[in-house]
Amino acid sequence: QMQFVESGGGWVQPGGSLRLSCEASLRFFHAYSMGWFRQAPGKERELISQITADNITYYITSLKGRFAISRDNAKKTLYLQMDNLEPEDTARYYCNRAPSPSTGWGQGTQVTVSA
Repeated sequence: QMQFVESGGGWVQPGGSLRLSCEASLRFFHAYSMGWFRQAPGKERELISQITADNITYYITSLKGRFAISRDNAKKTLYLQMDNLEPEDTARYYCNRAPSPSTGWGQGTQVTVSA
């Protein structure tokens, strides 16, 4: 069964940075395309960034190059470096297979951006 443990969230002021981590209990982690999802208050969860098994990366337009996704296959860990954070980035962040996530979600990690 797939399990994900996200960490690294917190409160930051606009313009600040955070680095999220996700430890995945996937037997063949290296073979999966993985992604970061986020769910803002009152909104549906959305895929915001994806990295393929070949390390090709994708981002939604609104991230404007502020975020960087990466992976460490040896550690079965996914990362999201978030710079120049904006209040609109406030959400709970999750990782999962992408673009089609598995049904098992982790607890996520909360990111709050405010002055």
